[in-house]
Amino acid sequence: MPISLPITVWCYAISGLLDAVDGHAARYFNQSTKFGAMLDQLTDRIGTSCLILTLSYFYPKYMFWFQLSLAIDISCHWIFLHTSILQGKTSHKLIDMSENYLMNIYYTNKPVLFFMCAGNEAFYLSLYCLYFTTGPIVAGLSLFKLICYVSAPIALLKTFISLVHGFVACKNLATIDISEREALRKKK
Repeated sequence: MPISLPITVWCYAISGLLDAVDGHAARYFNQSTKFGAMLDQLTDRIGTSCLILTLSYFYPKYMFWFQLSLAIDISCHWIFLHTSILQGKTSHKLIDMSENYLMNIYYTNKPVLFFMCAGNEAFYLSLYCLYFTTGPIVAGLSLFKLICYVSAPIALLKTFISLVHGFVACKNLATIDISEREALRKKK
């Protein structure tokens, strides 16, 4: 990543496309598993983490914000996925409307989910590309800067949604803890 723009962009783009296809294929062939869901989340977080760590190296002035983004992304998605499994859900994308309206839209509306994920990745990837080149000029503007400016609000919203993931998961985990303690009290 620190030295090869073309290889990085191609690998990252192919990874993103494969990520978009693998879940559909698993569902189509009835091969969805908890292991697959965990692996999908893990590979998503690792790919983005590598890119964000490289951006921290390229833009040290903004390292704290990259680190914060990374910490929010990893921690909130991890606790959300883990709590979903503890709840016995077959997928972390199965959201009860009473849990959170925003999360329900995020996971049940596929165009919204795709738009948010693609916009978030476009933001970080455009920052990456800008380190090497301004890219083609479109209507007098650098294409990569234009993508960066347009996708920045999407990346911020996605970070907010990650925080909502964390909040919902913590609330659900507290409910699980309360239920388990109540069940233990009844046994005594």
